[in-house]
Amino acid sequence: MDIDRRSVLRRAAQAASAGAAVALAAAGPPRHPRHSAAPRPAAAPALAPPPGTRTPFAAAAPPVIVRRSTWQTNLPETERQRDPAVRAVFIHHTDDPNSYGPQDVPDILRAIYREHRENQGWDDIGYNFLVDRFGTVYEGRLGSTEEPVVGAHTMGFNRETVGIAAIGTYTAGMQVPAPVVDAMARIAAWKLGQYGIDPQGRSELTSESSGSRFPSGTSHAFDAVSGHRDAFCTLCPGDALYLALPGIIERAAEVLRGDPPVRPGAATPPPRPARPPSELVRELSPRT
Repeated sequence: MDIDRRSVLRRAAQAASAGAAVALAAAGPPRHPRHSAAPRPAAAPALAPPPGTRTPFAAAAPPVIVRRSTWQTNLPETERQRDPAVRAVFIHHTDDPNSYGPQDVPDILRAIYREHRENQGWDDIGYNFLVDRFGTVYEGRLGSTEEPVVGAHTMGFNRETVGIAAIGTYTAGMQVPAPVVDAMARIAAWKLGQYGIDPQGRSELTSESSGSRFPSGTSHAFDAVSGHRDAFCTLCPGDALYLALPGIIERAAEVLRGDPPVRPGAATPPPRPARPPSELVRELSPRT
């Protein structure tokens, strides 16, 4: 499969350049559609429990993950940054065509890796994990299966978070396959549950970049499972996947409760209101 990610990014950047600065200033902090218009008290920072402390959740088993060494044998030599905990998950899509087959996925992953290394200048792929449309989970940034490795997926909020990307394009009108919802939920339950974080709760994070929706040094209480656009002015993860977030959150909570697995062919979760287009300016590859 011929994957030309550079041309996609070039077109997106050209379309966004005229109005990006104005929209960033005007949009202000996003209001999450899952919450009412009434203000909600800010959540206390969700920190990792001390060693030996019981968490309110049973530990969720990790999903079956295709290791990095399987889809890329020439592994990068890089020193990984590690965090003490995972407090939130950010959901992305990769903006690739949806018509791929299982045999095409390794080539897509390697193309994303080259884009992040050669165009973005990062030392590794930005996402911690990627999920194909069949529900298969792939290790992204090296070491993410073993520990809280700092990724490069959500500008300003890469610390103590996990970036999960759905391989494909999930803009308005697209269907999010039930296996994608289930796989993302299982990753979220596994990673958040290790540190006692409720997938249906919120975590307060501090911005490390004014290029995000929040000036550097300011804090914001995000849903423990949020979309890329909640933290950065972008169309990512696409309207369809963004509308599926409540289903991912609910499924993650079910996994931690030990509820039965999702039924094959289950319907896409019910939609939630999408953020107005005026607030969504750029569909660019994530930046640190």
